[in-house]
Amino acid sequence: MRRGQHQAAEWRRRLGLIIMINSHAKAHFMRTSAAAIGLAEASPDPVRANAYELMLAKLAQDKRRLHDLQSIERRAEVKTQLLPDYQPWIDGVLEGESGQQDDVLMTVFVWAIDIGNFATALKIGAYAIEHNLVMPDQYKRDVPCVLAEEIADQSLKALAVEQPADLSAIEQTMQLTDGRDMPDQVRAKLQKALGYAQRAAGNLVAARDALTRALELHDKVGVKKDIERLDTLIKNSAEAPEETAQPAAETGSPG
Repeated sequence: MRRGQHQAAEWRRRLGLIIMINSHAKAHFMRTSAAAIGLAEASPDPVRANAYELMLAKLAQDKRRLHDLQSIERRAEVKTQLLPDYQPWIDGVLEGESGQQDDVLMTVFVWAIDIGNFATALKIGAYAIEHNLVMPDQYKRDVPCVLAEEIADQSLKALAVEQPADLSAIEQTMQLTDGRDMPDQVRAKLQKALGYAQRAAGNLVAARDALTRALELHDKVGVKKDIERLDTLIKNSAEAPEETAQPAAETGSPG
């Protein structure tokens, strides 16, 4: 057996022991391996290289599990269960700042959005945009487009069933994707989500501005009636009589 193959086999054996012995040790090992993996190109290391290979193997297994599920709701539940398994790897990659392409990271990036974990998704999205990472082959869009469209879709779904939308996450998505090329329909959808979230927060003027921009980008985005209603609400709000203070009672004897 070649030296590299022997090292790889030994590493797999040790990793198996770590998994059986202590989940905390496993998480630490995953995090530190992910952080160090960026050094593998400069100094080939079968241990570090195989850390990524094993993560890809785990990802393939988990994707098969998800593929077997027909229910979108059930898939979201499973993704919620699976994401903590990948958190040490995510943390390690982000800490390592290697900027290397990582299909494990970019797949769980989408999973995080799917389950509403926008904080994790935005961290990965910011890192991926900064380092020009690309989506795995099954995704036909680039990172800014995926981030904008998926955050918009999840936010609009929440608002449609009168659940709160994460206005801060939408605004962060706007900032991260500002100036990035993407279809106008996608940008319009994100502006629509922003407008609806602003309206839910009571920010009527900001809501109208966002929806107006959405309509400018895509005239079939479906916000014309919403803009008209906002115009009425803003007008009525401006015309509402202000409460006038009652004059203070006069004191003293009449002169």
